Amino acid sequence: MAIGGTFLSYNKVLPGAYVNFISKARVLDTIADRGIMAIALKNNWGIENKIVTITNEDFQKDALNILGYEYTSENLKPFREVFKNARELKFYRLGNGEKAKVTIGNLNVKAKYSGTRGNNIKIKIVSNVDDGKHTIYTYIDNILVDEQIASNIEELAENNFVIFSGTGTFEDNAGTSLEGGTDGEVNNSEYSKFLSLIETESFNVLVYDGEDEETKGLFDSFTKRLRNDEGIKICTVLHNYKKSDFEGVISVKNDKNLVYWVGGALAGAEINQSLTNKIYDGEYEFNAKYSNNELKDSINNGEFAFYYDANDIRVLKDINTFISFSTEKNSDFSNNQVIRVLDSTANDIARIFNNYYLGKIQNDALGRDVFKSELINYFKKLQAIRAINNFSADDISIKKGVEKGDVIVDLIIEPVASMDKLYMKCVIE
Repeated sequence: MAIGGTFLSYNKVLPGAYVNFISKARVLDTIADRGIMAIALKNNWGIENKIVTITNEDFQKDALNILGYEYTSENLKPFREVFKNARELKFYRLGNGEKAKVTIGNLNVKAKYSGTRGNNIKIKIVSNVDDGKHTIYTYIDNILVDEQIASNIEELAENNFVIFSGTGTFEDNAGTSLEGGTDGEVNNSEYSKFLSLIETESFNVLVYDGEDEETKGLFDSFTKRLRNDEGIKICTVLHNYKKSDFEGVISVKNDKNLVYWVGGALAGAEINQSLTNKIYDGEYEFNAKYSNNELKDSINNGEFAFYYDANDIRVLKDINTFISFSTEKNSDFSNNQVIRVLDSTANDIARIFNNYYLGKIQNDALGRDVFKSELINYFKKLQAIRAINNFSADDISIKKGVEKGDVIVDLIIEPVASMDKLYMKCVIE
């Protein structure tokens, strides 16, 4: 009798082969990628009522189909600002209006999405003399986006811009535009819906591009709740919202349109990088001429400002709105690079624990030692990329908590920040 299987302990009675397959010990996870920004924008074309993920590559290659405009369009300037530095965008389209439509003989044509952009769609139907069929062309801004040959209406398939319906034969026409498309109104309830949806997504930076103080307060409260109550370490970019006084909220000075570039730059910045003195390479023109005293005030007020330096416009300092320094939270917490290190640490360790330890590893001395080794490997990686400094294994202690499943971790880390001030004393002999 050939008996076999796996074993938990060496207690088998019957002869046979008992084989366990075990992964070789390795680091289970690493430092999470950054580069994801989230925003709700009013756009007159695109998917409604859901979060759409757009990568930089998607935007460059397929902007017309996704957003209704070609990559170089003035309408997509905010997106180009974002993708100067971000690699991925979580986009929510604001405003639900009416879909444009038209009837051409027996053929009904309706825009795939609501919005005034649908009014720029045109349908042209041409008969083919040779085979008796018809060619149906779909244009937007005189750009041919679809071409189909069919014998009757039932053979038509929807494309990226319109949905066809009806029965019977076609009626030739030289080109008929859709009409009746409208853009919906945007109010706080739409932003609330966006925030409820984006909460379940993974992203680094949230952006609100408006000036409504009530909506800014909504984003401010959302950010504080996620960071303080849910442990989700995101940051939010607003324009001229200094009163937040919180390390997770960035208040952009200068022009309100800069929130797109700042949001993308903050999302794209690695934990060992600073935006201080970074050159603005976007498309907006704005005032960045300030006196030294005005620039000092911007820093003291927790404003993310830009300044002129020769022929370039640069970020003055990579800071957030936190200014209420104390012995428990000093000025380090106003430095966005430091916050990126702390946030990545919190997010990564939570992910490692939830994915590989929660409900899977026993809370005994051996299990805690394995977890400690995991953390040591993680922080060694941070030190290797110069995100933290002076780390040693002794900086981590792990013990069992009051409840049997509780694990208590105490650790010390020293984030590294980029150089931003030089003090030099020169003695001349």
